[in-house]
Amino acid sequence: MAARLHLRVDDVLVIQNSNKLALRLLPCDVFARVALIGEEVAAFEVDLALRLAGTASPVAAPAPGVEPRVYESDGFAVTLWTYYEAVVPDQDWPDAYADALHRLHTRMRGVEITTPHFLDRVGEAERLVTRRTETPALAEADRHLLLTTLQNARERIHGRGAAEQPLHGEPHPGNLLNTRNGPLFIDFETCCRGPVEFDVAHVPEDVSARYPGIDQVLLAECRRLVLAMVAAWRWDVRDEFPNGHQHGRNILTLLRQGPPWPALGTLATE
Repeated sequence: MAARLHLRVDDVLVIQNSNKLALRLLPCDVFARVALIGEEVAAFEVDLALRLAGTASPVAAPAPGVEPRVYESDGFAVTLWTYYEAVVPDQDWPDAYADALHRLHTRMRGVEITTPHFLDRVGEAERLVTRRTETPALAEADRHLLLTTLQNARERIHGRGAAEQPLHGEPHPGNLLNTRNGPLFIDFETCCRGPVEFDVAHVPEDVSARYPGIDQVLLAECRRLVLAMVAAWRWDVRDEFPNGHQHGRNILTLLRQGPPWPALGTLATE
């Protein structure tokens, strides 16, 4: 595929191999994301990235020199992105992270896009937990805990009546690149609509503490909700997250221990 696009590729480095495959193509230095056709929203991601890049948003841009679209080959959907060399975060990283997320939210409010509601994703997690054939390794006590947590947190969040807007969906540290151009967000596959606290629930606590105007009660409920959602996904028989079941068990332990609920970003960096 790269040869047809006149990209020189003599070597391929695997950057990540889980539910999606992330590759660095050399020497053209293009970043490729690969997924099975039908298991991605790649066209939406490319379109949104183009729109946000046009507003000077802190996002990774599609690869230059090739048409920004989804390429299909042998049952796979491939998108091509600019490769950014990562730099080591400095002591100002939490401030830069919070500022980038706040700027992203501000820019997203000005982009006309149709996205699912964040509670739709909660519903997907609930259905996954209730379908034992899809989560066969999940113990019944854990299944009950996840269902009650998802339902209770959803009701409490809805009851806050917070303003809603387009969100990244999963702006945790794994979806943020620290580059010479500053922090850049990637992977908008889970873009949704909801309160900004839902996004902030994914970042480390020293970052959320720097995000302006947060409803702390709502943030706490969103953290609990996000933990339960991620735990549910770790028991999906199709999940390929490294050490997924152990990650799920760790979150279940946290849910049983009760508040204060840790940020998902804290777990992602451990």
